[in-house]
Amino acid sequence: MKVSFERIIPNEKSSFRTLHNNSPISEFKWQYHYHPEIELVCVISGSGTRHVGYHKSNYSNGDLVLIGSNIPHSGFGLNSIDPHEEIVLQFKEEILQFPEQEVGAKSIKDLLELSKYGIQFHNKIKKAILPKLKLMLESQGYKRYLLLLDILFELSKSKDYELLNKEIMPYTIISKNKTRLENIFTYVEHHYDQEINIDDVAKLANLTLPAFCNFFKKATQITFTEFVNRYRINKACLLMTQDKSISECSYSCGFNNVTYFNRMFKKYTEKTPSEFIKNYSHNKMKVDFKIDDTPKTKATF
Repeated sequence: MKVSFERIIPNEKSSFRTLHNNSPISEFKWQYHYHPEIELVCVISGSGTRHVGYHKSNYSNGDLVLIGSNIPHSGFGLNSIDPHEEIVLQFKEEILQFPEQEVGAKSIKDLLELSKYGIQFHNKIKKAILPKLKLMLESQGYKRYLLLLDILFELSKSKDYELLNKEIMPYTIISKNKTRLENIFTYVEHHYDQEINIDDVAKLANLTLPAFCNFFKKATQITFTEFVNRYRINKACLLMTQDKSISECSYSCGFNNVTYFNRMFKKYTEKTPSEFIKNYSHNKMKVDFKIDDTPKTKATF
């Protein structure tokens, strides 16, 4: 799992960037990254994983998320399958200039402030703004800018959303500890299906075990064991959507005990594996990990 800074270049003769991704997902890199631009991601259809700040969860039947400036996040094609289509807007807050008398200005500013936590809008608002996003792909010049303002204003008036994080993840957590975190994330990515010895990971990070536990908790707001369990359950959810059995998913994701797997699955998805499979097959649920137990202490270095 790479952690990187991404340089965003606005479209020609424009103050912001618009992307239309509809190529095979194998052609894209969905690594963990950050940039000063605010980003609106609309996945038109399909399923995958959203990873915004501290929050990581699965989505189905498309997605619409507003991500604040410098908030680390992954591309929404992560763990997706073809076909995957999305429209992405990336813009800096300073391009939005409003007269003080404009009543809509405050609501948009409030929206951008909330975006630092990551905002996931429900399907109703996604359907409402999708035509405007598609129209933006065909527009040029000042019409594109007016559409951006129109979309932000409509989002700012909506109450049909959820905040993905309970606190803001400073990008400095990633930038100051990039190599160390990258090594840890990559190790878990390559070994989640095996027994992971925390002592080995601490040595990889060149830290004593107590120092490693303290570092990881500050950087991610969860313990290393919790991170591994969440990562494994996320992988198990994806396997279940591919018609794998519960026991297959358990052992394929590093759980040597199906009973323990069932308990962890219920903890993070609020569903038993059987309930998840039944509901997914009827396309009645959107899977999100619980984040109620996320500590509220601020991460500082």
